Amino acid sequence: MSRIGNALINIPAGVTVDIKDGVITVKGPKGTLSQKYDTIITPVVEGSVLKFTRANDLGETKAKHGLYRALTANMVKGVTEGFQKTLIVNGVGWKVAKQGNKVVLNVGFSHPVEVAEIEGISLDCPSVTEIVVKGIDKEKVGQFSAMIRGIREPEPYHGYGIRYNDEVIERKVGKAAGGKG
Repeated sequence: MSRIGNALINIPAGVTVDIKDGVITVKGPKGTLSQKYDTIITPVVEGSVLKFTRANDLGETKAKHGLYRALTANMVKGVTEGFQKTLIVNGVGWKVAKQGNKVVLNVGFSHPVEVAEIEGISLDCPSVTEIVVKGIDKEKVGQFSAMIRGIREPEPYHGYGIRYNDEVIERKVGKAAGGKG
């Protein structure tokens, strides 16, 4: 029994779900998202509720049952509320600034690094040490945030780097001063 796959998805007012030719399309106030699904899983809209059923009880089918239900639930949440991730820039003299449709990062390199917005993703800088990545597609928001974090990953000795706001950096103790000599 798949607890995730059997959970119902409530479709809020203003959101339409269209199921056609192996593709689920969700339209809402923030935009439209589509996702292909395996025909072994059957999505059914009953009023304002979407549920998924599976053809058999094989392990792979059970996994897909939960997967497609979770992906569709994220699509419904994305077109109604959207997703966002906040990144924190930590370093001496490091800062970020929004210029037009791109963010300029001064993160300890000899040159500033520019990150441009892509389709479906918007960037914002509420302060000089914060970057907010927003969008309706959870996967795109997560991937774009990881790409920005990868520009300067946090290091464990001073904690310098770009990290998620809820990420905890495990700090290490540096070399001991002095010694035998």
